[in-house]
Amino acid sequence: MDLAAKIQYLTLDVISAVGLGQPFGDLRADADVNDYLKSSEEGLMISNISLGLGISWLRDVPLLGKAISPSEKDERGFGKMMAHARCCVRDRLLQPTDTRSDMLSSFIRHGVRGEQLFQEIFEQILAGSDTTAGSLRVIMLYVMTHPRVYAKLQAEIDEVVRARVAPASPGIISDAAVKGLPYFDAVVKEAMRVHPPVVDFFSKIVPKGGDIVLVDGEEHFLPGGTLVGYSAWSMHRNNRAVYGDDTDVFRPERWFISDNTTGGQEKLARMIKTNDMIFGSGRWSCLGRNVAWMEIRKTVFELLRNFNFELANPHEPWTIYNMLGLFAISNMWVQVTER
Repeated sequence: MDLAAKIQYLTLDVISAVGLGQPFGDLRADADVNDYLKSSEEGLMISNISLGLGISWLRDVPLLGKAISPSEKDERGFGKMMAHARCCVRDRLLQPTDTRSDMLSSFIRHGVRGEQLFQEIFEQILAGSDTTAGSLRVIMLYVMTHPRVYAKLQAEIDEVVRARVAPASPGIISDAAVKGLPYFDAVVKEAMRVHPPVVDFFSKIVPKGGDIVLVDGEEHFLPGGTLVGYSAWSMHRNNRAVYGDDTDVFRPERWFISDNTTGGQEKLARMIKTNDMIFGSGRWSCLGRNVAWMEIRKTVFELLRNFNFELANPHEPWTIYNMLGLFAISNMWVQVTER
């Protein structure tokens, strides 16, 4: 089966269930219902090309921009998703919010209304699927391509199941329990380090009047209006100063530093702080990071608890394209057997 597609069906269903109170149904249908995912990938590709050709301004041209943009009258794709989200918002506003526990009800209880309510709901669906799917694909790929890590990780999972820390299937492990697995945590951190799921610069603008930043103990002045971003690949995969000389190697054990090692705890704290930047930093940190972490940890645990995975084409494990800093991943064919 194409694991890349199945994972995307899962993440879109999860965020629609958490956000709107009902999943889109991709996973149960085993299909891209209403072409939401197809539309998302096409949109990224068009944006990527238009930016490269310098014609992205066309979308701001009156009439033309509207003609080439999704419409809620569309029968499929983004437009259909927008119409569905607006319909959910409209229906929920007519109902009490204390009977449902999802993000839409929470927004309403906190006074969000009108177009802002629709935009918040639609944005979380757009932003809450692709990046989580990318993270899950990366983790599964690096586990499958490193047999030593796979065996050690599965042994830890099996021990947790035997100790009844995780409920018997079809029960699902709690987030609190899975967060307590040291090797599992190291594997997830390491996979997202060697292959960050998002590599866009996400530039921020220096305020008027400029600002002074401290880099390695030295002050630097940044003029107002300067765009400041960071290279995820350099910060995580190629950062020898933080992670050591073998940064291009997938080695979860790097996250285990003895308390007796001189400066070890300071080094580990710096590694964790740097790794956390995958989800942004400060006020610009990803608002959905807690949901994403919970989804990632639970999904990987349950997949490896219940099934064995093997790449069908180890020489070409997937097809991957970088589009605006997001990775479009497909053709991740695997053989799956039930444990």
